[in-house]
Amino acid sequence: MVTKEHILDEIRRVAEAHDGKTPGRERFASETGIQQSDWIGRYWIRWGDAVAEAGFEPNRLVTAVPEGEMLERLTGLARELGHLPLEVEIRMKARIDPTFPSHTTWGRWGGKAARDAKLLAYCRQKGYDDVVVLYGDLASDAGQQSIGTVSKPDPTWVTGVVYLFKSGRFYKIGKTNSVGRRQYELTIQLPEQLRLVHSITTDDPDGIERYWHQRFRDKRQNGEWFALAPEDIRAFQRRKFM
Repeated sequence: MVTKEHILDEIRRVAEAHDGKTPGRERFASETGIQQSDWIGRYWIRWGDAVAEAGFEPNRLVTAVPEGEMLERLTGLARELGHLPLEVEIRMKARIDPTFPSHTTWGRWGGKAARDAKLLAYCRQKGYDDVVVLYGDLASDAGQQSIGTVSKPDPTWVTGVVYLFKSGRFYKIGKTNSVGRRQYELTIQLPEQLRLVHSITTDDPDGIERYWHQRFRDKRQNGEWFALAPEDIRAFQRRKFM
């Protein structure tokens, strides 16, 4: 039987790994293997009671995500993938990352064409040329062509992502031009769940990957796998671009 103290310790551990953000019950079960049946009606009636006893404020009800925040998250996904996100990729991202807006939230904008049009306007306004270029010729002729059809990006534009994945107790640092594809490739090879912790967009993936490998060299376990402390993870998460 899972003890009450063990559950409280795990809540604190998971929260510490996520910069103090307490997990919802589904994410908690996914990361720890402790199911709702292990605590409900035995130690607490509500998950918020367990969170409070662990020393945290219970999570508030989710409110509508501001449009600017949604567009910023969509920008990040486009950078991870190296192309404009498809519906299935948005759904997959939401399943992998609990902080990413669900596919039903994106539905308020209509279909893919409307979503891409909003993203193009947003990236132009913000000066995110690395995403604008993903539209190809459509970015310069959006009024006469359907934005739902995406041209290939300019091959001279070099960009990539350095990622931090977690599986079990260990973290993998590597580089890719498609985080979603790389996560799928690794998931089918590993016995434990693989979760994306953070990714850094860069025009020098080889150099940035080498930087983090060197920084955490004393914590290397095997290949690209490391035993990282919470402060190491926070240091990685502070970087969005390098």
